[in-house]
Amino acid sequence: MKRVLKTGKGEIVEKKSRFISIALNVDSPQQALDYVNSIKKKYYDARHNCYAYICGNDGQEKRFSDDGEPSGTAGKPMLDVLEGFGVTNCLVVVTRYFGGTLLGTGGLVKAYSSAAKEALENAGLAEEVCGIRGFITVDYNSVGKLNYILSAGGIYVLDTAYEENVKLDIVGEIADINCLKPTLNDAFAGRISIESEQEVRFYRSDGFANIL
Repeated sequence: MKRVLKTGKGEIVEKKSRFISIALNVDSPQQALDYVNSIKKKYYDARHNCYAYICGNDGQEKRFSDDGEPSGTAGKPMLDVLEGFGVTNCLVVVTRYFGGTLLGTGGLVKAYSSAAKEALENAGLAEEVCGIRGFITVDYNSVGKLNYILSAGGIYVLDTAYEENVKLDIVGEIADINCLKPTLNDAFAGRISIESEQEVRFYRSDGFANIL
């Protein structure tokens, strides 16, 4: 599954109807609904505030609303967009200001889908994976060599503490961590190892990672 990196916004106009969209990360269905209510207050004068969300580690919690639009023309198409992007813990809300011209069933589906897609694309996506988090302590002279090995092995550095020695907080996929161990042993003659290992879920994108 994937997660959005930041709040994404979009806006399209179809036959003078204005569709304002927003996509963002949420931790639970209740948080999603709370945010929907805040959007309704913000755009209190809009004709419709439609939404869809997917929550849960496996995307098992789903819900959508047409908010007065003809059944199946708003919420469900927006949910289809979320599913197409493969995201979880994500809410998308599309606010419509009616422009005076009916769009028809097909026009509504296209407008709501396009608005949701634009918001998601502007939010950016990160892949969620299972992995191992741990710590490596090394002397200052060996930091450069260690960082090169970690980068080449697909391991992410979450934080670096510079004290008497240098302590790196790392995370990586299970297979990558398992491959790293013999590499470290060979490169440093058994002088360093991964400490305090724990299984975690994290998301990654463009060279960085964050723990969930």
